[in-house]
Amino acid sequence: MSSTLTPTQVLKNIKAVVEASGSTLNQVAKTTVFLKNMNDFVAMNGVYSQFFDTHKPARVAVEVARLPKDVLVEIDCIATLDS
Repeated sequence: MSSTLTPTQVLKNIKAVVEASGSTLNQVAKTTVFLKNMNDFVAMNGVYSQFFDTHKPARVAVEVARLPKDVLVEIDCIATLDS
């Protein structure tokens, strides 16, 4: 991956949105990682593991032909809320 800042910024954004909704990264149940190039998986996984250290949500990683704005990685997630 040309820059580890790309997945770092994506995960920082996810953390901010999840926390703004009243949840935490420890309550993320599943993520889907869309990569422009699957050869970038190892670099992305290194960054990903910094955000999901002991809590390991279910994860799917797929290589895609193109992402919006030609970004290299996009990640979505599903998180739960306390009731």
